[in-house]
Amino acid sequence: MIHASKRAMGIEYAIRDVALPARELEKQGIKVIRLNIGDPGKYDFQPPRHMKEAYCKAIMDGHNYYGTSEGLPELREAIVQREKKKNGVDITPDDVRVTAAVTEALQFVFGALVNPGDNILVPSPSYPPYIGLVKFYGGIPNEYLTVEENGWQPDIDDMRKRIDEKTKAIAVINPNNPTGALYEKGTIREILDLAGEYDLPVISDEIYDLMTYEGKHVSPASLTKDVPVIVMNGMSKVYFATGWRLGYFYYVDPENKLAEVREAIDKMARIRICPNTPGQFAAIAGLTGSMDYLDEYMTKLKERRDYIYKRLNEIPGISTQKPQGAFYIFPKIEERSKWKNDKEFVLDALNEAHVLFVHGSGFGRAGEWHFRIVFLPPVEVLKEAMDNFEAFMRKRLGE
Repeated sequence: MIHASKRAMGIEYAIRDVALPARELEKQGIKVIRLNIGDPGKYDFQPPRHMKEAYCKAIMDGHNYYGTSEGLPELREAIVQREKKKNGVDITPDDVRVTAAVTEALQFVFGALVNPGDNILVPSPSYPPYIGLVKFYGGIPNEYLTVEENGWQPDIDDMRKRIDEKTKAIAVINPNNPTGALYEKGTIREILDLAGEYDLPVISDEIYDLMTYEGKHVSPASLTKDVPVIVMNGMSKVYFATGWRLGYFYYVDPENKLAEVREAIDKMARIRICPNTPGQFAAIAGLTGSMDYLDEYMTKLKERRDYIYKRLNEIPGISTQKPQGAFYIFPKIEERSKWKNDKEFVLDALNEAHVLFVHGSGFGRAGEWHFRIVFLPPVEVLKEAMDNFEAFMRKRLGE
C-alpha cells in the first residue's frame, strides 16, 4: 500500500475547500460568480503585447533548452536594474535567483532555513503557502497579528512576543494578500529594527509592489543597513502573467550572514535543473520594456476597488477596511448568530447566493469571521455578485 507523506498531508489550501462545492453547483447548471482566485488572466487583464511576442519569439528562435539553474544571466541583470530603479538597492546578478514563481522561492527559502521545530514569523492573516510550506518542512508558522482597525498594519508588539530561540526569520507580505494592506514606511522600519535586535533575516514578498492605490510601496531592502533581507517578486501580478509561473528573489545581505542559506538554496535549485527558459526571455522584455499598460489596468482596478468597498459597507452584518494595494478585500462578518464559523458562512453564501468567496480562517487565526473577495471582474459582474450577496444577507438577518 502506498502511504501519502505526512508532510504533504499536513498542507491545507483554503481555496480548494470552497472551489470543490462550487464545481458541484456548476455541474448542475447553476451559474456561480467566482470571486475566489486572484488570477487577472481569468478576467480582462493580459500580459503586455511585447512580453507575449518575446515569449513566442523565444520558442521559435529555439530557446527551448535547459537554462542555468540560477536563471539566465540576461534576466538576472534585468532584475538588478529593475530593483535598483524601484528600490534603490545595490545588488549584482549573483544576488539574484530565478524561480518558478514566488511559490518556488518560498520552497527554497523555507527549505534552507527551517529544521523540524523551528518557526517563521508570518502575518496573520497570511497567504496560505506561508503556513502550509513552513509546516511541510516540519516547522511552525508563528502567526503575528495585523490590526484591522489600523488598516491591517502589523502589530509590532505582538511580533516581539512571538520571537524565541527557534525563530528563524520574519516574513512580510506587502502589499498584503488577503487584506490588501499597504504597510507604512515607519512600520517597515520597526520590523527591521526588531529583526536586527534578534539577528533575524526578513523575507519580503513584494509580488504586488506596483499595484497600489493611494500610497507607494516601500521595500525593507531599501531601508536596511545590516539586517539581511530576501526579496521575492515575479511576473504573475504586476506583469499579469500568472500562468507562466516565473518569479525571482534576491539577497540584500551586506554582512554575508546568509552564506549557508545561499549555498543550500543553490543546491536545491540545481536539483530541479532550471526555471522555464523561453519564459525568461519574455520576462526580460517585461522588465526592460514599457509599463504604460499598468496605468490603464490600475485605473480599472481602482474603480472596482471603490465600487466593492462601498457596496460591502452598505450590506447589513458586513464591514470592511479599504485595501490600499493588490486586488483583494477582506470583509468582517459582524452578525454571526446564523453560522457556526466563517467557512459555514461562505458555503451558505455559495449555495444560496451563488457567489464564491474564500473563508478567512483559511488565511490564519486572525482571519476568523472574515472572508476574502477578489475584485478583478468588471463592475457589472461585481454588481451582480453584490446584489445577490446583499439579498442573501437581508434574508438571513430577517430584513
